[in-house]
Amino acid sequence: MKSKKWLLLMALTLVLSMFLAACGGSKEEDKPAADKDKEDDQATENPAEEDGEPDAEQVLYLEESAAIPSVDSSIVEDQVGFNVLNNVNEGLYRLNQENIAEPAMAAEEAEVSEDGLTYTFKLRDAKWSDDTPVTAEDFVFAWQRAIDPATGSPYGPFMMSGVIKNATEISEEKMEVSELGVKAIDEKTFEVTLERPVPYFLSLMSFGTFYPQKEDFVTSKGDAYATNSDGLLYNGPFILTDWDGTGDSWTYKKNEHYWDAENVKLDEIHVNVVKDPATGVKLYQDGKLDWTRVSGDLAMQYRDDAEAVIQPETSVFYFKFNQERGGEKTPLANENIRKAIAKAFEKNDMAEVVIANGSLPANFLVPTKFAYDENEKDFRDISGDHLVYNVEEAQEHWKKGLEELGVDSLKLEILGGDTELSKKMDEYFKSQLEGNLEGLSISLKEVPFSVRLDLDTNQDYDIQVSGWGPDFQDPISFLDLFVTDGPNNLMSYSNSEYDKLIEDTKGELAVKPAERYEAFAKAEKILLEDDAAIAPIYQRSLVILQKPYYKGLVRHPFGADYSYKWAYVSGKK
Repeated sequence: MKSKKWLLLMALTLVLSMFLAACGGSKEEDKPAADKDKEDDQATENPAEEDGEPDAEQVLYLEESAAIPSVDSSIVEDQVGFNVLNNVNEGLYRLNQENIAEPAMAAEEAEVSEDGLTYTFKLRDAKWSDDTPVTAEDFVFAWQRAIDPATGSPYGPFMMSGVIKNATEISEEKMEVSELGVKAIDEKTFEVTLERPVPYFLSLMSFGTFYPQKEDFVTSKGDAYATNSDGLLYNGPFILTDWDGTGDSWTYKKNEHYWDAENVKLDEIHVNVVKDPATGVKLYQDGKLDWTRVSGDLAMQYRDDAEAVIQPETSVFYFKFNQERGGEKTPLANENIRKAIAKAFEKNDMAEVVIANGSLPANFLVPTKFAYDENEKDFRDISGDHLVYNVEEAQEHWKKGLEELGVDSLKLEILGGDTELSKKMDEYFKSQLEGNLEGLSISLKEVPFSVRLDLDTNQDYDIQVSGWGPDFQDPISFLDLFVTDGPNNLMSYSNSEYDKLIEDTKGELAVKPAERYEAFAKAEKILLEDDAAIAPIYQRSLVILQKPYYKGLVRHPFGADYSYKWAYVSGKK
């Protein structure tokens, strides 16, 4: 049964006379995987209350899937970086144990003007890890820095343009950074002016890009800012230590200056990067990890283990088809070639056999059990399926595409990750596509995540296995990715009708929820069914092995994956 977890904007809701539907999920603790199979509702489940007294020693040993590319809140664009930021820093709001955004650096709920355009936040008495106060100026500086073209922030323009007053013009260098719609009324009062009413605005306030930064500290560090654990200030539950900027391990330590430190139980969390699931399982079994992901054959082997938990997620993975590389059009600029590839691989087997962790085959971009209209109808029931596996149709598109290109064969490269699961998936894609599309030759390029980010930024790829986890609970968190020249487009896709639909959802339809969702459905159909700009693959779930004494981990369905603020150790022998 769905519970209304996202009642974030009561003040703005009154202004706009609209109700934002909620994401699915119960409030009970994660069940073992064997029990999860019996449940229909896919949700992020978190403990509602403590289970057992905390032990005297509060230390955990965890793993991450990749090294930290950056922890500069103006620069971060990957999930690992946002996971770290979420635990060592804090914005005006934070997602709580029930995944409701609640005041954090803000002392109370925002005051919203009658027209829904001005938000006034009163800050609590909070300190940085150097024992200096967090002020309104810290938010002004951080937001201006994120939108400043000189910073090169991937998320600043993406999150602020069309939302914060003058953000679009600043990102296009048509206005000065000082003209961004943010103001420090006094040390503890921060005012934000919006470009237009934004139904999901307060949900953005828990997102990493909107965290504060202390100007004199950032300036004093110069190019060394955020390059290692000493190059940062912290205002969150933990501080980061033992990170040299390049290594595959780091430590979180309790931040004694955090405003809510009395509710943080863990003293230390030791994190190591583990790319191979088999290595993670071995470390877990040897007592060197308290939590690890498993996938593929291991997921099938361990999913019924007493310590296994299936964790459904709202991340969706897909092929990005790059239409321009090195200034030249690629074969993927041909619509029929894209449609052929999109329909030529079997997604059920990919999800059930290759990944084998409860992930769902995806014929969509906006995930299932994520966004609901004002009648609590799942967006997936509104938009339906697109680009369903169909070999005959794929081969027809392939034949037409080759004829249009005047060739009888193609060589294409798939860019993927360097983890064991990524390599298995890539081999599966190669087998399926070469087997179903005569004349297609696939080469595989498997690189570390940081390298893949660079290749994506430079559009130096043909087909990329990519994915997206939502930053806030609204279909636009996915659909805004692919507007013309969008900062996350990076594949030279453009459709004016699509652009207009997305723009309408931010403008005249912002206060018309039913029509807004209809526009989203039309846009998704154009992106997938009509243009095959991307090819959906799967919606991710994870099989987790978690020690029974590891309590209170909060999992988030959007934004960062986890909060350790409420985690603790109880009953470890």
